[in-house]
Amino acid sequence: MNSKILDYSALQIEKLKTSEGRFNFLNLSIPVLMGIFIFLNPFPHTTAIKETCVYLSLVIVLILICFKKTNFSFKSPLTLPFVLFVAWVLIGLFFALDKENSIHDFRAHLLKYLVVYYILINFFNSQKRLVVLSWIIIASAVIFCLGGVYYFYFILGNAVSARFATGFPEIPINVVNVSLIFALLLSFHNFTREDNFYRRVIIVACALVMFGTMVLTQTRYALIAIILSLFFLLWNQHRRMLIFVILILAIVVYLAPVKNRLNINDSGIRLRICQYFISYEVAKDYPLTGIGYGINTYTGNIDEKKYQNSVPKNCKCEALGCPHSLYSDILLRTGFVGLFFFLYIIFTSVKVCWLTMKNSQDGFIKDWGRCIASAWVGIIIIGFFEPFFRHNLEVILYTLLSITTILWLLDLRSS
Repeated sequence: MNSKILDYSALQIEKLKTSEGRFNFLNLSIPVLMGIFIFLNPFPHTTAIKETCVYLSLVIVLILICFKKTNFSFKSPLTLPFVLFVAWVLIGLFFALDKENSIHDFRAHLLKYLVVYYILINFFNSQKRLVVLSWIIIASAVIFCLGGVYYFYFILGNAVSARFATGFPEIPINVVNVSLIFALLLSFHNFTREDNFYRRVIIVACALVMFGTMVLTQTRYALIAIILSLFFLLWNQHRRMLIFVILILAIVVYLAPVKNRLNINDSGIRLRICQYFISYEVAKDYPLTGIGYGINTYTGNIDEKKYQNSVPKNCKCEALGCPHSLYSDILLRTGFVGLFFFLYIIFTSVKVCWLTMKNSQDGFIKDWGRCIASAWVGIIIIGFFEPFFRHNLEVILYTLLSITTILWLLDLRSS
C-alpha cells in the first residue's frame, strides 16, 4: 500500500514538472483558495488570510486567462443588473459627501465581491463542487458555533441568559445569525437528499448545534426568517419534518431567554423605526445619487440633529449610526435609482431560482432551486432589519448570488 502511495505521489510530482501539469495545478488551486476564504468567513482575526485567498485567486485567474488555460466566462443572468448598479455607484462617487471613503468602499465592498462572484461561478460550476461548497459553509458555521459557545460561556464565564457573541470582534450578534440561517437551510436541504443513515445523523447533529446557537443569540428577526424560509423549503414535500421542526422551535423558544425579547415595545424596535424615519428624511434631501457609497458618510458628513428632530417624539433615538436595513442603506448610499438597480439584482436572482425550481428537468437542480429560493426568503426578510455592508454578510450575499447563477448555468447545460 505504501509503495502504491509513493508511486502515485511521484507520478503527480512528475506531472507538475510539465507546463500542462502546472496549469492544472493552478486551476485546482482556485477552488481550494476560495473554499478557505468562505470557510473562514465567520472567524475573527483571519482578514489577512482571507484577503490573500481572494487576491491570489484573482492573480491565478489572470495568469490562466493570459495563457488561455481556462474558459473563464462572464455569462450570467446577473451581469446586466451588476453593470447597471456598478455604473450608477461609479457616477455617484462624483457627488459623494465623503469621496475618499466612497471610493474605498466602492473597491472593497463592491468590486472585490464581484471578483469573488465571477470566480465562484466559474470554478464551482458542477454538481459535485456545489455540494462541496455547501458542506464548506455548514462546517464553517458548526465549528464557529462550537468554538464560540465554549469561549463565550465557559472561558469568559457568561451566564446562559447572556446573548451569545456579545462583544465578539469583527462579527456582531446579527451577523452570526445570517451565517447560521444560510447554513441551516443547506443542512435541511442536504438531509432531504441524503439516504445514508450515518451521514443523516451527522447532518442532524450539525443542525442542532447551529439551531441551538441561533436561539442563544436571542435575535427576533432570525426566528422569523428561519421559520418562513423553512416553510418555503419543506412545505411542498416534507410537511411532517416541517411540523416537527416548528414544534421543537416553539418549545425551545418558550424555555429560552429569547422569549423575553418578543415584545413589540422593546427599545430595539423603536431604534429601528427611528432609523427608518431618519433614512427617509435623508433620502428626500439626496434622492438621485444618495450621500455616497462610503459607510462612514453617515457619521460626520450630515446634520444628525436636523434629521433626528424630524423623527416623531415617541420613537426618537440618540445616535444616527448606519441604517439598520439593507434597503435603507442602499437608498441612502445610491439614491432611488441605485436602489432600483439593486432590487433588479435581487428580483433577477429570485426569478432564476423560481424558474429553476419550477421548470428544470434535473431533480438535483430542481431541489437546489427550492433550497436557494428559501435562502432568498430569509435574506429578503433579514434585509428589513440588517445592513449588509459588512464583509461577513457580503460574503454570504455574494455566495448566494453565485450559487443562484451556478444553478442557472447547470440547468442551461442540462437542457
